Amino acid sequence: MTVEPAGFDKMRRSLAAGDRLSNPQLTGSICDALLAPTPGVHTFPVLARRGAQGLAVTDDEVRAAMRFAFDHFRLVLEPGGAAALAAALQNEGGRLAGKTTVVIASGGNVDPELFKSVLG
Repeated sequence: MTVEPAGFDKMRRSLAAGDRLSNPQLTGSICDALLAPTPGVHTFPVLARRGAQGLAVTDDEVRAAMRFAFDHFRLVLEPGGAAALAAALQNEGGRLAGKTTVVIASGGNVDPELFKSVLG
């Protein structure tokens, strides 16, 4: 499962279409680490062959995940590193019900002012 910011979900859309698609815009999400314009030439075919699917999360969902990680685990996550956690916390459509789920939550390279606003 891949997770990207809503509006910048080129991998999710590409996997659904069966072809590499580009994002219509390049800026506008707090998840700046995930804003590549097009899925990777090597990663897309690997994911497609394995039947991977993608999810998209909003910036507000990412902020909530960053706050959750800090409140519960004392982890400082950058927005892109919190995207998978955001998807798991949302559990859209109950996809994770009864399943063991592993979330890779990474990176502490977050702007101090942004992090301060997230903790609010």
